[in-house]
Amino acid sequence: MTVPVIHRDTATEVFFDSTARGELLIRRCTACGAHAAPQSGACPVCHTPAATWAAAAGTGTVVAWTAVHGRPRDGAPASEAVSALIELTEGPWLYAPLRNLGPGERPWAGMSVVVAFERPEGGEAIPVFRPTV
Repeated sequence: MTVPVIHRDTATEVFFDSTARGELLIRRCTACGAHAAPQSGACPVCHTPAATWAAAAGTGTVVAWTAVHGRPRDGAPASEAVSALIELTEGPWLYAPLRNLGPGERPWAGMSVVVAFERPEGGEAIPVFRPTV
């Protein structure tokens, strides 16, 4: 299965500049210091709209996951795309593809993961996660 091509706009420019460098940025509230997901418009703790960008550690754990199975074609095995809800070490949750699972391996709640980046052809670099070794 292919990853959808995502293109930047003015709201995502800083985020995609960071992913192109191999860095995951999240939001950090300027009032209370709480962390929030990159797309957050306000602090989840104090609801202040002012935030700065902060580098995330790029580590976290799987909260939940889903697998989407494709149809087999011409005798090839069915494709499978796994996505997971990841709780970052800093606290925010991100929904992202989960890669590098072994044959027949399934994620589980609490699985430790680390960020990596993929650049779908013609699109921006996006965060994906893989199990830590």
